[in-house]
Amino acid sequence: MTDTRVPAPPRPARWQTILPIVPAVAAVLAQIAYPLTEGGARDAATVAVVTLLTAACLVHAALNRGLTFAVVLIVSSAGIGYLSEVVGTTTGYPYGCYSYVTDRLGPAAFDVPLVVPLAWSAGLYPVWCVASRLVRNGPGRVAAVTVGMLGWDLYLDPQMVADGHWSWCNAGGLPGIEHIPLTNYAGWLLVAAIMATVLVLVDSRSDRTDTSRHDAVPVVLFLWTWLGSALAHSVFLDAPELRYSAVYGLVVMGVLGVPLLFSLVRSWRGSTPGPGRDETRLAASDPNNRRG
Repeated sequence: MTDTRVPAPPRPARWQTILPIVPAVAAVLAQIAYPLTEGGARDAATVAVVTLLTAACLVHAALNRGLTFAVVLIVSSAGIGYLSEVVGTTTGYPYGCYSYVTDRLGPAAFDVPLVVPLAWSAGLYPVWCVASRLVRNGPGRVAAVTVGMLGWDLYLDPQMVADGHWSWCNAGGLPGIEHIPLTNYAGWLLVAAIMATVLVLVDSRSDRTDTSRHDAVPVVLFLWTWLGSALAHSVFLDAPELRYSAVYGLVVMGVLGVPLLFSLVRSWRGSTPGPGRDETRLAASDPNNRRG
């Protein structure tokens, strides 16, 4: 009889496991420092967080999904993200009328700080990995990534606007954060869906074995963003509107976050032998214990 079982993916080398952890931990430490700083130091912390998160995501993607996927990731996230930002600040589409402060977040091109497109990469990859863990079919993954990215922006946009990194011409948004128009979130849904579609198409043509079991780094970054941002916005950051964004982000990212927690608990229980389980299997296999 032919064995049709899919072989388990090879365990990555120790250095492959450790390498993306270093920038990920550094990014978390920079995020912890963020509420403790102000002025130029806070701007530097913002740039450091985005840069380190992007590095962690790209290194992890290259080591676990291949260099081609990592290149597609940066092009489809930072590339498409930057193009959408240039078009957005110039025409008002697809996000609405807004503009960046270009002297606080490092170099800028066409009035968009170059660190901004990297934020798309830093946000997209953990959401992609979680969505891929939870949903197998392509359209479902696109939808899951789109919702996850919207939840991430419900944290990001209010925080960066409160910190003065960009501003909006029009109001009429969600209760509590009315100064950010609803068109912003519609634009995020559109652009995130395009990015996710590109990744699904590339991933579906890959012959690599499933690597989701090695996604501890992006999964932890997702959980940290989801739960840590809610805590920071409700407790550690002093802008009143962030109390509202804490709730919005927690709920919308929770569309992926809650199933993820259940998935992690099931995986943990499945890998932990219950009391007497081995003895029961041995007893059942003992011919002396069989009737008849």
